[in-house]
Amino acid sequence: MSTLLYRLGHTTAAHPWRTICAWVVVLVGVFALASSVGGTFQDDWDVPGAEGQTGLDQLRAHMPDAGGATALISVHDDDGDRLPAGDLERLADRVGDVPHVIAVSAPRLSDDGDTALLSVRYDVPVTHTEVMGELAPLEDAVSEADLGGVDVDFGGEVPGTAMEMNGRGELIGVGVALVLLVLTFGSVVAAGLPIAVALFGLALGSAGVTLLAATTNVSSDAPTVATMVGLGVGIDYALLLVTRFVEFLQAGHRRAEAAGHATATAGRAVLFAGLTVLVSLMGLGLAGLPTYSAFGMATGITVLGVMAAALTLVPALCGLAGHRLVSRKARKGGTTDSARTTLTARWAARVGARPLPWALAALVVMVALAAPALGMRTFPQDASAEPTSFTTRQSYDVVADEFGPGANGPLTFVADLAAVDGDDLAQLRTTLAEDPRIVAVGEPVTSADGAIAVFDAQPAFGPQDERTTDLITSMRADVLPDGVALTGTTAVLTDISEMLSERIWVVVGFVVLLSMILLAVMFRSVVVPLKAAAMNLLSIGAAYGVVTLVFQHGWGLSLLGMDHTVPVSSWVPILTFAILFGLSMDYEVFLLSRIREAWLRTGDARGSVVTGLASSARVISSAAAIMVAVFIGFATESAVTVKMLGVAMAAAVALDATLVRLVLVPATMSMLGRWNWWLPAWLDRLLPHVQVEAEIAPDDAVRPAAGQVDGAARPDGAAQPDELDEGQPARG
Repeated sequence: MSTLLYRLGHTTAAHPWRTICAWVVVLVGVFALASSVGGTFQDDWDVPGAEGQTGLDQLRAHMPDAGGATALISVHDDDGDRLPAGDLERLADRVGDVPHVIAVSAPRLSDDGDTALLSVRYDVPVTHTEVMGELAPLEDAVSEADLGGVDVDFGGEVPGTAMEMNGRGELIGVGVALVLLVLTFGSVVAAGLPIAVALFGLALGSAGVTLLAATTNVSSDAPTVATMVGLGVGIDYALLLVTRFVEFLQAGHRRAEAAGHATATAGRAVLFAGLTVLVSLMGLGLAGLPTYSAFGMATGITVLGVMAAALTLVPALCGLAGHRLVSRKARKGGTTDSARTTLTARWAARVGARPLPWALAALVVMVALAAPALGMRTFPQDASAEPTSFTTRQSYDVVADEFGPGANGPLTFVADLAAVDGDDLAQLRTTLAEDPRIVAVGEPVTSADGAIAVFDAQPAFGPQDERTTDLITSMRADVLPDGVALTGTTAVLTDISEMLSERIWVVVGFVVLLSMILLAVMFRSVVVPLKAAAMNLLSIGAAYGVVTLVFQHGWGLSLLGMDHTVPVSSWVPILTFAILFGLSMDYEVFLLSRIREAWLRTGDARGSVVTGLASSARVISSAAAIMVAVFIGFATESAVTVKMLGVAMAAAVALDATLVRLVLVPATMSMLGRWNWWLPAWLDRLLPHVQVEAEIAPDDAVRPAAGQVDGAARPDGAAQPDELDEGQPARG
């Protein structure tokens, strides 16, 4: 592997323009393919095996009109005047002419008559490309109805899918990353290179995700999550490679040689770190929801794109930039990292001298942060968590104020008439009407084929209220007779929340086991994988605790633009775990590879920890700071689920790069000493031998082919020598 990676780095650095042109050609081709045959993003919220899904399937089979997409139109007069019946009838007529709309309910008036609610049904599911998030036809219908000065807002499924990312997260993340990289390298060229490479990889990944959407349903939120992860790891991977290139360059290597050595050493760490991320993302397929599999595949494609960019474009651009990647101070003969390195080495030695107190102190802080997660309550987000400027939030508030909070999440009962007779159905409706948790029970409607009867009931609580979940659970367990299914959006979301709470342990077990096997192969140890898994789980637990404190208890919630607390989104725990476990393993691989390199060279168990931490702490800290900036940028987006993911991942990475990598890792490794690298002989024979990052001596390196020299590129793509390769200071 060393030889192949060296050749890759050396060749791309020796022929940088050929590499760049090849990337441009590939991107143009992939984008052309994506634009011609790529699909559109749409959600698939079917929950195979759930009780709520059973009712939906019955509706789709016997009452297609009831199984399509829905929307709500709320009309409200702020002056409190009664709404004219003629205006509402005209509105219903106009909405009925909207494509795919098959039914508009009679207006439901509030007690004071100043608010009306119209239910709209479509003949296609909400994932249909002509319906998903398309508010313009409804807005045109309202405009044609000419209702005067009343407020009209839209709720329900169709507008609920219209929330788009505003791109603020990417801009904030890239801007802060650029500043941090300038401070890290002291060179604008070196700062811009990792960002440029990450953007190339993201471009390739986004085209790949569009092609994926042509073969399967990909959630409309999946590209945002993929971008969040891809941008963070792409900058990190490029940063690691550039750092090693600069080290080899300052050690006297020519450009192409330095690029080859950097790719053969740091490139292997990037390769295996990326594999751990991909292994974690594979675990999403075990969550039981089709949309999670799509999340994992979309993010995996993006990670592969940034990995490919890091391993090919970084050495090519390094070959072009040469000594311009070195800080101006270093080019003028000043020292660069010695002070920082000495400080880090002293810190590692201090922790190693008294490892137990340091480890206990860090452990107490991490456990304290993780403790609130024990009280975490999960539920998929609805319009009540959206910004007040959104029409869906405004509609939600109007409906809750005028008709009661439960009007935003009615429960639907589907009775199989082959198993339930008329008397049983009447008795069920009477029981529901007498239940204080139910404020209204609708009239049943029988399907045209006489197979099922359907009616709605309005609970007294909102969809996210914990009492609504308890109501659904108790109804199914104690009230509903055989042959009656409780479904509807709120019931299905409750099923999703419960299923994900159960399936998360399957995902955790799969991801942890495979990651430990991969680490055992990398580092020839049993202890290192166990310790890495434990610390990663500790970081993720602390991230869960922070999210619970912020969103469920309201700590600093106003800083995120939210006006009230909400339960943690059901999508967040599994997504956060799968992504964070992989990202934490990135830093574990970066750090342990340098520690093991020192251990193999010196045989000093404690000294290798100090050496490895001193040589890698700066790049890990810089990479973590950049990733935290990227994730905080995404926490400013409007979508609450994206906010939660941003906060969770920013908190986890910050804790991982400080308390874990700077305290717990050196403390525990110092206490364990040589036991860190213990591996039973029988297991050593079973595991394949793969080194992650080992120094390559110049005599062992693959030399350039005849006629190739290092330096600046000639117009034909080959390289020619220049004064920079002879160790002279750069001009300008």
